[in-house]
Parts: sequence; C-alpha cells; structure tokens
Amino acid sequence: MIQKKILIVEDDPHLGLLLIDLLQSENYDAKLCKDGLSGLQLAEREIFDLCIFDVMMPGMDGFSLAKKLRTTGYETPIIFLTAKSMIEDKVKGYNIGAEDYIAKPFHHEELLCKIQVILKRYCNVLANHYPKKFAIGDYTFKYDIQELEYQGTTMRLTPKENEVLLLLCIHKDKILKREDAVYKIYGKRDYFLGRSFDVFISKIRKRLKKDPRIKIETVFKVGFILSVQEKVDASL
Repeated sequence: MIQKKILIVEDDPHLGLLLIDLLQSENYDAKLCKDGLSGLQLAEREIFDLCIFDVMMPGMDGFSLAKKLRTTGYETPIIFLTAKSMIEDKVKGYNIGAEDYIAKPFHHEELLCKIQVILKRYCNVLANHYPKKFAIGDYTFKYDIQELEYQGTTMRLTPKENEVLLLLCIHKDKILKREDAVYKIYGKRDYFLGRSFDVFISKIRKRLKKDPRIKIETVFKVGFILSVQEKVDASL
C-alpha cells in the first residue's frame, strides 16, 4: 500500500515532533517544517496528499501560507490546526480553501479520523478528476482500460506503462518531475526505482514513435516533458 504523504507546518517544536511520531506510527510519510516560508518552499517542491498548517506562526502564518498556495492553483487539501476557535477565524480558514479546522487542544484520535476522511474523499475526487481518454497526436490513450490506439490498431499497456503515460498526459507541455513521478507510482523515493521509471519512459517512446510529432523530452536531472507539434497545413 502506497504511503500517503503529509506536510506539517508547526512552529511549536514539541507539538511538531509529537505529530510526526503520531502520523509515522499510522504509516503516513510525514514531513515537518517549523515556519511558513520553509513550508511554502517544500510544498512547491514536493507533492503531498494532505497539509496540516498551524495558524499562529511568526512571519508567514498558516492563513497566509494557505492563501499563497491556493492562488497558484494548489489543490492539496489543508487542515488548519490552531488555538483560535472564534467563528470568524474558522470562516476565514474555510474561505481560503481549508478542508477542516481543528482547535487545540485536541485528541489524537480526532485528528487521525479527520485525516482518514479527507484523504478518502480526496482520492475519490481524484479518481474522477481526470478524463478517461486523452488525445496524443494521432494516438488515443484510454487510461481506464489501459489501451493506446493508433489508426484502428489497439495496443494493451502494462499497469506501470498506463500510470506513467497518465502522468505525462496530465503534465503535457510541462515538466513531469522524475522524483515526484517515481514517488506517485512506487510510493517511495529510490535511485533504482528511478532507473526502472526511465525504462518505462523508453517503452512509451517506442509505443508513440509512429507519430513523429510526439516528443518526450528529457530535462537533465529534473524530469520529462510530453509535447506534440501542431500539424502543418499542406495546402499552405
């Protein structure tokens, strides 16, 4: 089972370590940042399944951190964790785009329950978030049935090929970061798994080679970009 990755931004070192220990004991991959700025930088650099932000932090507080991320299109669910329980603060948090709001002090079972509910709901949303069919040049990729079709000929993809091609399609014309893709597919970061991922990229290139307009560019030490050149009108 793939570990869910959770970002905690909490300036209280004691509470931060308690949260890390709690979540890791429940088999979550939890990471801790001690201020809003470092939390922002990590959220922009890595993919998380859930964020837990303390509201009352010096410098960039939890509300400001969440607002800044949301303005960039960041869709990862956020739980606010705070000693403030006034209704106007809760409304502010929800208006920013929070999934939930937990007031301190809290029982660890309450937090774990809310995390489980949010992650389950978020996974169901993601399952229906992307189209089941993608056009890639002259190819049609049918993710839900693991098929790649070209001019009436159908190829059956392996499960890993299917997942890799989906990530490339979702990030079409943008960089698919190799490290993040490996984590999404394998559930952990490992050099040798990265090499295995590269093998699947090579296999997909071969699958798509009949349309010369399709390109999967390697961005050195970063990742890959799937792009398709526009057709040139022969009548011009």
